[in-house]
Amino acid sequence: MATLFVSDLHLDPARPDITRLFGAFLDGEARASDALYILGDLFEAWVGDDDPSETGAYVASKLHGLAGAGVAVHFQRGNRDFLLRQAYAARAGFSILPDPAVIMLDGAPVLLSHGDALCTDDEAYQAFRAQTRDPEWQARFLSQPLEARLAFAAQARAASTARQGELAQAGTMEAITDVAAAAVEDLFLRYGVDTLIHGHTHRPAIHALTVAGRPRRRIVLGDWYTQGSVLASTPEGFDLRALPLAGDPGR
Repeated sequence: MATLFVSDLHLDPARPDITRLFGAFLDGEARASDALYILGDLFEAWVGDDDPSETGAYVASKLHGLAGAGVAVHFQRGNRDFLLRQAYAARAGFSILPDPAVIMLDGAPVLLSHGDALCTDDEAYQAFRAQTRDPEWQARFLSQPLEARLAFAAQARAASTARQGELAQAGTMEAITDVAAAAVEDLFLRYGVDTLIHGHTHRPAIHALTVAGRPRRRIVLGDWYTQGSVLASTPEGFDLRALPLAGDPGR
C-alpha cells in the first residue's frame, strides 16, 4: 500500500471538472492507500469555515468518506487556504499539520511543507504572507461578514494575477516565484532530513542535490489546473505522475 501526496488543487466552482477528478481519485486510488497528505491550496480561496459553497461541502463529504474507510488524511495549510480551521477539518475527517512537519516514511524522516515560505526572493509576497499569518490580522478578518471576506479574496486573486503578468513581462517570473536555494538548504540542515516534499511552485519534479556533503532529494508536487499531480510513496521508492482529465487520455 502507498502513501499519497497531493497539493495545489485550487478547487473552485469555476472548474467543476477538477473537483470531479479529485472526487474520483478519493473514491478510487486513495481508498487503497495507507494515508493521504494534502500539502496546501486544496481550495482556490478559503475565507472561513462558514463558507457555504457546494464545492467545500462536496470535498468534505468525499474526504470524510475516505477517512471513514480507514485511510489517514492529513492537511497542511497553503497560501490560498491558510484560514481553514478545525471546524472544517472535523467535517472533512482530516488532521491539520504544522508547516513544516516531519513524518516517517518506511523508517526514514521526511519533511513536508506547502513551499511558499521557501520563495524568499519574492519579497512582496513574503511581506503579505507575514501580515496574513498574524493571529490578530486573522481574527479581525474572520470577524467580518462573509460577503466582505469573499470580496477581499476576489480582489486578492485579481491582484495576484496582475502581478504574475507583470513579472512574466519583465522576464523575472521563473526566478522570483521559485524556491530559493539558500532557503531549501537551511530547511534541510535545520531538520536534518534527506527528503523534502512540497508544492506551491507548480513545477513537478524530483530534484537530487547535495547539502553539507550529503545527498538530498527535493520532490515538488504539481498542480491540478489541467491534471491531477500525485506522488505515491512505497517501499520501492517515489512515483510522481499526473492523472489525466476524464475524456482526455492523451494529456
